[in-house]
Amino acid sequence: MNNTIATCVWPGVAHATRFLPRWLIGALATLVLAACASSPNDPTGVISITVKPGDTGTCESTPCQVNLIMPPGQGNFEVTGNEVRVGSFPAGQTVNLGGYWQSQKFAIVGAGVPPAYVYITAPQ
Repeated sequence: MNNTIATCVWPGVAHATRFLPRWLIGALATLVLAACASSPNDPTGVISITVKPGDTGTCESTPCQVNLIMPPGQGNFEVTGNEVRVGSFPAGQTVNLGGYWQSQKFAIVGAGVPPAYVYITAPQ
């Protein structure tokens, strides 16, 4: 394990690694790197979830209340869920899109932003 990187995470690691098997050090390093590599755009929720354009979120209950952070701008934007109109909502606000039983792709029509995905993982 690179002690320079490891010392940043755990200052005493240079001395502690002498007593650990190499395979365990490698496994721990992999876990630390995986945790650092996880995306901040992966919100999760139970009962409700708040997503913004570009997020891929997971909700672990049905129905799941979905809130969407609308992009900045003027006026209203139309929002679709799985290509079905959900409604028209004000720019720059966090809005409630309702309760969903199935995974959804939420698109903000005309805003020029990527869709938000919400995966419903609860048994239905």
